[in-house]
Amino acid sequence: MIREDMLARLIAQAASEGSELVTLRAIVEESSELGANRVISRLGLADDNAQDDLDELRELLRAWRDAKASAWKAAIEWLVRGFLAMLLIGIAVRIGVPGMLR
Repeated sequence: MIREDMLARLIAQAASEGSELVTLRAIVEESSELGANRVISRLGLADDNAQDDLDELRELLRAWRDAKASAWKAAIEWLVRGFLAMLLIGIAVRIGVPGMLR
């Protein structure tokens, strides 16, 4: 509420003084801070536990990214192993290794 009053006073001052640059900058700063505080409140991040919540979310996101990268790496490794196994079987059949075709 105090921020809204400050913004209203700055706008009134700008209207009466012909809008000097310093006044306009103060209006922009106050309105930006007021808007940021409203967004933080609407997102539910205005309480004392907000920093802990954000830290936990970042940790979960980091863990998700690590798990996703590990899954891709494992999938690629298995594909390469499968390809190499098929290649070896193909070579063995081609050169006629005894006991391959029974």
